[in-house]
Amino acid sequence: MSSTKKTIAEGAQSAIARKLLAYARGGDPDVQLPKMLKAVDALVPKDYLVEQRALFHEVIDNPDNNWMVLLKSLWADIDPGVLQKVLENFLVNASLVGLRRQDAAAAEHGCNVPWALLVDPTSACNLHCTGCWAAEYGDRLNLTFEELDSIVEQGKELGVFFYLFSGGEPLVRKRDVIRLCEKHDDCAFTAFTNATLIDDALAEDMLRVRNFIPAISVEGFEEATDARRGAGTYAAVVRAMDVLRRHRLPFGVSCCYTHANAASIGSEAFVDDLVARGAKFAWFFTYMPVGASAPTDLLATAEDRAFMYRQIRAFRETKPLFTMDFWNDGEFTQGCIAGGRRYLHINANGDIEPCAFIHYSDANIRDTPLLEALKRPLFMAYHDNQPFNGNHLRPCPVLDNKDRLAQMVEASGAHSTDLEEPEDAAALCAKTHAAADRWEPVAQRLWEEGHWTSGPNAGRRK
Repeated sequence: MSSTKKTIAEGAQSAIARKLLAYARGGDPDVQLPKMLKAVDALVPKDYLVEQRALFHEVIDNPDNNWMVLLKSLWADIDPGVLQKVLENFLVNASLVGLRRQDAAAAEHGCNVPWALLVDPTSACNLHCTGCWAAEYGDRLNLTFEELDSIVEQGKELGVFFYLFSGGEPLVRKRDVIRLCEKHDDCAFTAFTNATLIDDALAEDMLRVRNFIPAISVEGFEEATDARRGAGTYAAVVRAMDVLRRHRLPFGVSCCYTHANAASIGSEAFVDDLVARGAKFAWFFTYMPVGASAPTDLLATAEDRAFMYRQIRAFRETKPLFTMDFWNDGEFTQGCIAGGRRYLHINANGDIEPCAFIHYSDANIRDTPLLEALKRPLFMAYHDNQPFNGNHLRPCPVLDNKDRLAQMVEASGAHSTDLEEPEDAAALCAKTHAAADRWEPVAQRLWEEGHWTSGPNAGRRK
């Protein structure tokens, strides 16, 4: 498409969807949610998003379940205007309009086209977390507002209406983040944030723009969080959650599980505490030893990953919290989502990388359009090799499939984007060989056992 503006057909569908969402706004969610689902069924072709819609039907048509409790809490806890905008941007723009536009672009160009873009506005951060590469760069690297705006414009042409910010600490640039939200009010924006810069003034801005949702980084309870992020960080997280809840704003958390904190992050007490504090989603990542000096003793063991695998699936059966594990949920996405298959990463230097944890690139947004980067050798290597394993519990080309990343980097001619101490891809992969060997038999047992149930919380093997 030559413009980020919606086509006539897209505009008509969006207008109808917005009217139906507005009709469903307010009132009793037991009444309104079925109306919304009926509206989606009417707007979407019968053969489109079949599985996702079936899951929503299973939840909404059988209201005595934890997922319905979560959905109803959105009506109870979130400002109505914010909820309306979130639903519109995710259900209409990112899904109804965006997915079709992405599919068309992928078919036309023969490459991956992502659903979401992860962008670093800055390398600056006010913390120095153990095992995090961001602290190496200080505040030297920044994308200008104009560059950030161009990234969103290019993404929308391809059908991308969901943007996530990381860093560094992205809220160091919160004025520009809010400005982007204002300009692109048809998009949904999220930031992975340490929460220390969330205050009442930012909350008021969020209420005004209505399309920004923070994902607060937390490592478990106070001892685990402060051990990695510094004394007082957990207290700052709790304060930020209180601010957001008081202003009726949605938020979630981002949790990196390591060998040191998996027991804390994966505990039922921790998840119950998140729900009680008002979190609506929890995204889980496992530690990657990115950077030549990154410690390897934080790598989750096979037992840690299996524990998180089982815990998160148990929580999905009982807790009103949307959870996702970006490694152990490979069965839902049929493998790795990086390399533009579902998302990609643009760092604060403009380097276009396959993943937040894969610091190699053969294109920079400052001289290469986004679509061209998706057709460059590194991203096409991802496109041509995904999934990297028939067992989707082994999705990653670094942690789970030894040396696959190094092979793709070498074949594509990509370079390390680490400005302090460039790391050879083979050296990065070598640091995870032992972990991959230990995870392989455990992942195979889990894959064969099929530790998921029927119903809305199920995994579905393809």
